[in-house]
Amino acid sequence: MDELQAAIPDILDAPKDNVPVQILCLRPDYGERQIVDQIELTKEFGIPSERWSTAAWMKLPDGKPDPRIQVSILNKRVMDLVWLDRENTPHPGDPIVADIDTSEANMPIGTILQIGTAVIRVTDAFNDACVKWKVRYGKDAKDWIVRPENIKHKLRGLLCEVVIDGLVSKGDMIRKA
Repeated sequence: MDELQAAIPDILDAPKDNVPVQILCLRPDYGERQIVDQIELTKEFGIPSERWSTAAWMKLPDGKPDPRIQVSILNKRVMDLVWLDRENTPHPGDPIVADIDTSEANMPIGTILQIGTAVIRVTDAFNDACVKWKVRYGKDAKDWIVRPENIKHKLRGLLCEVVIDGLVSKGDMIRKA
């Protein structure tokens, strides 16, 4: 935990805007990861080749998948800090990984992001790191995300909804609109 807490200043020092997408990852099914060069984002299906539309972890009262969790963006510095065994442990599964400050101060609720030809909006849904995060990266990695003083840093990343359909490619810039 001390090592994780000590990394907070470096994590918050990540660029604030206009950064390239470094990794794109699809999760077609539980435990499955596909690193790809391009993903499609749609208002209707989120990421069509992902499981959001059929197995979202957050649902609306009518049982439909909650659009507030269609796309997640993970700060690469956080990923590098917790994902140590890359041969035996799955990628965290966030579709977009970039060296960007995902804190509330930099990306408040409602922030509009242009990535490739797609536009997404940061939502009020908080990514508190699921039990799989705890199993894969350790109890401290999970507890670190939800420490009261860390919640505002959104260390587990941003949850976003698609505003305008489009394509996102590795290397595309993430820009605040």
